[in-house]
Amino acid sequence: MAFNETDLLANRYNQVRGLSVGLAEGLSDSDACAQSMPDASPAKWHLAHTTWFFETFILADHLPGYEPFDPRFPFLFNSYYEAKGARIGRAARGLMTRPSLDEILAYRRYVDAALLEALPAMARSALCLVELGCHHEEQHQELLLTDILHLFAQSPLAPALWPTGFHGPKASAEALQWVEGRQGAVSIGHAGDGFSFDSEGPRHTTWLAPHALADRLVTNGEWLEFITEGGYEVVGHWLSDGWAWVRHNAIEAPLYWRRDEGGAWASQFGLNGVTSLNPHAPVQHISFYEADAYARWAGARLPTEAEWESAAQCLDPRGGNFLDRAGAVGALPPPGGKPHLKQMFGDLWEWTGSAFLAYPGFRPAPGAVGEYNGKFMSGQFVLRGGSCATPRGHVRASYRNFFYPHQRWQFTGVRLAKDL
Repeated sequence: MAFNETDLLANRYNQVRGLSVGLAEGLSDSDACAQSMPDASPAKWHLAHTTWFFETFILADHLPGYEPFDPRFPFLFNSYYEAKGARIGRAARGLMTRPSLDEILAYRRYVDAALLEALPAMARSALCLVELGCHHEEQHQELLLTDILHLFAQSPLAPALWPTGFHGPKASAEALQWVEGRQGAVSIGHAGDGFSFDSEGPRHTTWLAPHALADRLVTNGEWLEFITEGGYEVVGHWLSDGWAWVRHNAIEAPLYWRRDEGGAWASQFGLNGVTSLNPHAPVQHISFYEADAYARWAGARLPTEAEWESAAQCLDPRGGNFLDRAGAVGALPPPGGKPHLKQMFGDLWEWTGSAFLAYPGFRPAPGAVGEYNGKFMSGQFVLRGGSCATPRGHVRASYRNFFYPHQRWQFTGVRLAKDL
């Protein structure tokens, strides 16, 4: 029997929801409760918040007579939606020892059953919100992993989420090459076919000056050269805010790098525990400040998001090294071959030099769901391409991720650009 649109959406919903539970499968209740810093959230909060999204925006708003699992949960698991009422402070999420992880999983099962039962009779507007909720949960799958990684990195025991998980090949990275980009008038932004977040549009025309992009990401070995030549010690490489951040926080290397007994940077901590530093793998967990400083040191700059998107439009957004299942997360050395753009999708989110601002003609969606992106268009920079912790199929050429310039606990890396 041929599947209709509702059947396909139900399958997608089940796959997304199942992956979230799978990612958290190896966590104890204590693991899932802890919060290592205000920017991170406990794993069980991610599992509950994504469930709250479906319960609040779909079941409560579109299913007459729906009985919530627990009327106290909205206060605990609302993130930032002012229109949906009061909520616990973000920095206090780790204080919630209850409900337990088992109760959160029961909450998920309750909402899943109610939503799947109601799905065949849902109006088009509700079905669109289910699709949005699936993409929203995929974002939190990556956040769940990066937050657990940061939490485990605080432990002197260096626990691995997946002890026998991903290690990756030891392939060599070829010498960096430059690929000339398009110039003149180009169109960027989502074209309107398929799903997109509101901040990806409207599609519009922008102008590109002559430029080139590096054919691959910057590697660990190249970053070691930056460190050896005093990259973190020479003020001239840094933006003023970046230099203040380096000095205040005593930054010496990428996040999760570790020294050996002789004081050399020799290993890094990941979801698979402590592994030796592969000089050919892309450098990761880099802030915008670090990415910008490295680019200056290298005599280059960061790409603009328009340069990046115009180059990515002809590439397969499902290609590359993405998250497909639990236990397989890690950035890989680039493939070989003649100079072409590699690692554009997957491996690591790539910092751009572009501020996260509204495109011409942007209007947030009406209602509470309109708080999703628009109100964050201040003080943040755009990243492109997805990472090894991003679910495959989640991103596209027009996808705009964004973080503050000091943040680096996400899977972030560096691609260089230069003017021609």
